[in-house]
Amino acid sequence: MRILVIGDIIGKPGRQAVKELLAGLKGEYGIDFVIANAENIAGGIGVTPDTAGELIESGADVLTSGNHIWAHRDIIPVIDSMPLIRPLNYPPGVPGRGYIISGNVMVVNLMGRVFIGNFDCPFRAMDSLLGCVEPRPKIIIVDFHAEATAEKVALGYYLDGRVSAVLGTHTHVGTIDHRILPGGTGYVSDIGMTGPVNSVIGDDIEGVMKRVLTLMPGRLSAAKGRVMFTAMLLDVDDDSGKTRSIERITRYAG
Repeated sequence: MRILVIGDIIGKPGRQAVKELLAGLKGEYGIDFVIANAENIAGGIGVTPDTAGELIESGADVLTSGNHIWAHRDIIPVIDSMPLIRPLNYPPGVPGRGYIISGNVMVVNLMGRVFIGNFDCPFRAMDSLLGCVEPRPKIIIVDFHAEATAEKVALGYYLDGRVSAVLGTHTHVGTIDHRILPGGTGYVSDIGMTGPVNSVIGDDIEGVMKRVLTLMPGRLSAAKGRVMFTAMLLDVDDDSGKTRSIERITRYAG
């Protein structure tokens, strides 16, 4: 099975790049399943029902998220009716789901704790999930939304051989360490963003500079111009659930 996982999509520019490029990539690479991180698709922060619907119409099968999932409250009443998941290791009682099974693929969203916030332990949360889901699909893809590279690497080795892939999101900066771990789990510390090239991790440069130089708060907006589309392509064995190959896909739009 060929699975494409798109990194943090930034605002309207990112959504338009997905709309422009995804269908062609599916044909070019024979992609069977698409996962997209949607936590920044609405104006550069959060997700709304309409923006989530746009990505699904563009060809995404499952949407993952992260620490900005609740930035727009209108997503709360509909989150369970969409193929959109929030991090599994939020405390009990939080709306939404931390994983979803679609066909023969289980997609899991986890949140890191180092430099990002107070959440339940992602390692133990994943142990608990793997111990209770029956029947469990062979193919399990984990979007680990985390800041610290070391925490991401640690989770990769912790889950090696138990899931098909652990793919990092959140920093918006793609890393060059994609590989297959000894137990057959595909890994990368960060997929990178699908957003404006001339930006500060997707945000308008002028707005970021004003905040940095004055320390005054202010809402940032997605930058404009040429967009970089970044994703990881996995070839996963249907029977074993192990990753056979992992490669970075980079395209440009706009």
